[in-house]
Parts: sequence; C-alpha cells; structure tokens
Amino acid sequence: MSGWRMALLLLAGVSYACVSHWMMVFHPAEPWAVVVLLGPLWLTALGLLGSRFGGWGLATAAVAGVAVFALVWSGGAGDVDRLYVLQHVGINALLCGWFGATLRPGRLSLIGQFAERVHPLSPAMHRYTAQVTRVWAWYFALVAAGSVAIYLWLPFSAWSLFANLLTPLGIGTLFIGEYLLRYRLHPEFERTPMIVALRAVFAASADRGTRH
Repeated sequence: MSGWRMALLLLAGVSYACVSHWMMVFHPAEPWAVVVLLGPLWLTALGLLGSRFGGWGLATAAVAGVAVFALVWSGGAGDVDRLYVLQHVGINALLCGWFGATLRPGRLSLIGQFAERVHPLSPAMHRYTAQVTRVWAWYFALVAAGSVAIYLWLPFSAWSLFANLLTPLGIGTLFIGEYLLRYRLHPEFERTPMIVALRAVFAASADRGTRH
C-alpha cells in the first residue's frame, strides 16, 4: 500500500469517526443512520463468513444483517443505542482475544507476526513483541470494559465521544508511542520506517481474512 493511499485511508477513517459521532448524538435511531453506522460491521461479517464458510456463511450474514436492519426500521429493536454499544464492545473484545490468543506458549505473538514480515526476529525481538502484544490485548480489554462503564454511568453523548473519537485516537497514540519508545529501550533493534510497519499490519490482516 502506497503512502498516499494510506493517508487517504487515514483521512477517511477520521471523517467516518466524526460523522459517526454526529449521527449517534443527533440521529441515532434514524434508519439511514443505522445503515451507515452498522453497515461496515455487516460488510466485514459478510467477507469473513463468506471466505470461511462459502455460500452458507455469506447467506447467514446477509440474512442476519437484513433482519437486524428490518427490526430497527420497524422499531422493534428497542433502544438502538444498545446496538452501537454492543458493536463497540464486541469489536474490542474480539481484538483482545485475537491478540491474547497468540500469547500462548509455543506461538509467535501477533506483533511478532507483523514484525517478521519486515525482518527476521532475534530472541530479544521475540520477547519484546510478545510484551507489546500483551499491552495491545490489555488496551482492547480496558476499552471494552470502559465502554460498558461509560454507557451505564454517563450520558450517551459521552459514550459516543469515547467510542468514535477517543478509542481510535488511543490506538494511534499507542502505535506511535510504542514506535518512538522502541528504539530508546532497544537501540540495537533494526530500525523500520513507520510506513513499512503499517504496511505489514495491513498485509497480515488481509492474509488472515483470506485464509479464513
């Protein structure tokens, strides 16, 4: 992925986060807003289930998505805010599980898998990437728990701000912060440009989706 494409992708992500916050605060129950806010997750489910289970998986995801949208459209889904919270908590819980599952003995950590696409890993790098993977797993776990707590105890506008803006900002801060701290803690590590690291992450994620 070229640098300008990655910049466009980042710009699109920031724009979508801002628009999502606006829709959740001012038009949360509008059918068109539900489609925009839940549509990306549905499309992702279509791709993952379709690639893993073929036609049956694709059909199941399609029927489930249409059923959810029909339920919201008819007003039978109740408080639609709960759907947004469930989506946010579910995504972060899945990411926590994805990162955490690779920390089992005998496995290469997820960050190690990303790094291995760029250069061979020394034993010290194996240990370091496992530590970073653990940090990411804890981040997603804390975000999921915080999402529930904020929804229960604060106004929904505060939850939307947390989910749509602060969560991705935290991901960016953690990614950049780890990159800058890495060479202070381990100056002996081979230096990798940030754009190369991002490409490795996108490539590994795409390969995982294809395999499944």
